[in-house]
Amino acid sequence: MIRLALTVIATIIANAVGLLLAAFILRPTFVIDPMSFIITLLIFTGVMVLTGPLVTKIAITSMPQIRGAIALVTAFIGLKVTDWLTTGMDIGGVSNWLAATLLVWLGSLLAEILLPIYVFKQLRDNGTPNIRVQ
Repeated sequence: MIRLALTVIATIIANAVGLLLAAFILRPTFVIDPMSFIITLLIFTGVMVLTGPLVTKIAITSMPQIRGAIALVTAFIGLKVTDWLTTGMDIGGVSNWLAATLLVWLGSLLAEILLPIYVFKQLRDNGTPNIRVQ
């Protein structure tokens, strides 16, 4: 139960890192209202958690060519649904959508790798990290 709670917290933090990275780099056109950041973050994380397995299943059965890009497709869907559901996030232009998808994915990926190593040591497999940092 504690491991599940830590996994949820780590996922939320990783998505926050990804969203903040995209908002910082694409600053004038990618805007997240500070007052609604938590709501935006929770909706984005919920959409990512729900659509991840669906996109994976579709990729495996119907479109095996996109298996390597499942996380990117899921991040794009998460951003699009979050943009539709909230007024606190605004992404302008096609190039910003593509850049935001890549930056959110990259920030989340790095945080998902580094959080179990440095912060949530309980999430390591068998108490040892998959990646050794010396």
